[in-house]
Amino acid sequence: MQTDKQIARGMTPEIFHKEQMNIVIAGHVDHGKSTIIGRMLVDTNSLPDGKLDQVKETCKRNAKPFEYAFLLDALKEEQSQGITIDSARVFFKTNRRDYIIIDAPGHIEFLKNMVTGASRADAALLVIDAEEGVQENSRRHGYMISMLGIRQMMVLINKMDLIGYREDVFQAIIEEFTSFLEQIHLRAEFIPVSGTMGDNIASVSKQMPWYTGKTVLQAVDSFTKEARLLDKPFRMPVQDVYKFTEHGDKRRIIAGTVESGQLSVGDEIVFYPSGKSGIVKTMESYNGPPKNTIIAGHASAFTLDKQIYISRGELAVRAGQVPPKVSGRFRVNLFWMGRKPMVSGTTYLIKVGTTREEVELEEVISVIDASDLASTQKKDQVEHHDVADCILRTRRAIAFDPIEDIAPTGRFVIVDDFEIRGGGIIREVVPDEQVWIRDFVMQRNYRWETSAVSRDDRIERYNQKPTLLLVTGRRNVGKKSLARALEARLFGEGKIVYFMGIGNILYGVDADIKKPGSDENRPEHLRRLAEVANIMLDAGVILVVTAIALTQKDLEMIRATVDTDSIYVVWLGPDPTDITHDVIVSQLHDVQEGVQGIKRLLQDKGVIFRP
Repeated sequence: MQTDKQIARGMTPEIFHKEQMNIVIAGHVDHGKSTIIGRMLVDTNSLPDGKLDQVKETCKRNAKPFEYAFLLDALKEEQSQGITIDSARVFFKTNRRDYIIIDAPGHIEFLKNMVTGASRADAALLVIDAEEGVQENSRRHGYMISMLGIRQMMVLINKMDLIGYREDVFQAIIEEFTSFLEQIHLRAEFIPVSGTMGDNIASVSKQMPWYTGKTVLQAVDSFTKEARLLDKPFRMPVQDVYKFTEHGDKRRIIAGTVESGQLSVGDEIVFYPSGKSGIVKTMESYNGPPKNTIIAGHASAFTLDKQIYISRGELAVRAGQVPPKVSGRFRVNLFWMGRKPMVSGTTYLIKVGTTREEVELEEVISVIDASDLASTQKKDQVEHHDVADCILRTRRAIAFDPIEDIAPTGRFVIVDDFEIRGGGIIREVVPDEQVWIRDFVMQRNYRWETSAVSRDDRIERYNQKPTLLLVTGRRNVGKKSLARALEARLFGEGKIVYFMGIGNILYGVDADIKKPGSDENRPEHLRRLAEVANIMLDAGVILVVTAIALTQKDLEMIRATVDTDSIYVVWLGPDPTDITHDVIVSQLHDVQEGVQGIKRLLQDKGVIFRP
């Protein structure tokens, strides 16, 4: 058995000489998952040399009877509580392929770990105690396996030795659980086993002559690897962009794990949601042979024929293939595990692939109890252990695929207070108000003429980050006075800064659509403002813009257009709108005091640096 840390230190798919498959194993607490895994490791000779004898000797010294489950008790807390508390990866092999067993927790308090564990699996094993029968967690695990898009499942009815290997008990559990699985459109194969005695694990049990089916190892070998992911459109969530400066190396290496499809040198690639594009110039690898193609399931990296600004969270897609969906609203199936309910008006963090974005619950369509599939209609929140059909709304649009199209880019988890509180799958896109703007932005970015001077070069030269600072408030509160004073202060300190009032746009770029006394063209005014801002930010400028009473909707439109996360809002005066602001100056008694407060904001955000 190897730990996640060993994997992180460099284990890659290339080490496996045979096909590799990930299988998640789940089950109610004390139903015998660890015993079955331990037995499989022993029966397939997959343990490190001497490991079995070492554990047996430890049990002997402590006057404890040996159990196969002890082979997995690597954590002290697991030993003290007698339950598996974390998702652990366990390796074993058969003549057909190499396996990674993702040991998903069974205790109800640790269900959240199962969401991330099961999401990496090609198939699932679900363990049910023959004595205790089907439990609430058994049904919950079954529902979550289905919800995560895993279609291959084997149910192991364990501890058959404790019920005298009775066929009638086995058949009764099959009947009960099959009835449940049919409701969630999931089929499973059932195998009677004893992890302790080894019945039907690696060899056919003589204790159950009435069972003529496969052993567990035969059954896992019969699972089919989802090779179809190779035939899906190319998807690679960008994990990071690496830059090197030694010896004049100007490469920007874009790295991530390929979730589906394949990509070769010379292919055109488009990044979503930004729409930026380039031609693959080289495939990069560390201490490995050169290659021209990368495929699903492999950690990979490549460079482009031109320098474009790409950040973590973008989704790399091959041009000409079916594009992903891009939206700030989407319909999901959500399993909620937080003690506090998920409620509208609270901001959470959603993780889809490598994307991290703020998200809110917009609407609960219906709620289902995953343990019995009892459906309740409209609710205004999602409570502990609820499964909800709902609509989520993100701060900025993200790229994804519906789960039925490409499963790896259709799964998500939701984080609150640094803990995973929920997870689920994206069912479909829901149009949002910025879709028309993103169409313009995608076309703009696809055809964008890149400068010979990169964004990073400008940041280094100017010693500042390009930023849009929106100063807004009601009429006659001193917005322009504050903005001009800020511009003068920053310019005097050597910054590349520019003040622009909304009038500069309305009577210039927008002269063709300006109608006195009318807000009829307000969305287009804001889009054009944002486009001008985008050009100036690309030039490395800190841009200070004043506008009257911007709202959250206005801000979202600007964010959809401007190619940066560095947008900050200062509200000046009383009676703020619903816009999310970074600084509020209720009264402008002293302009320089207000300037100093905004300067501190820019320093705190890393836009400019403290001396």
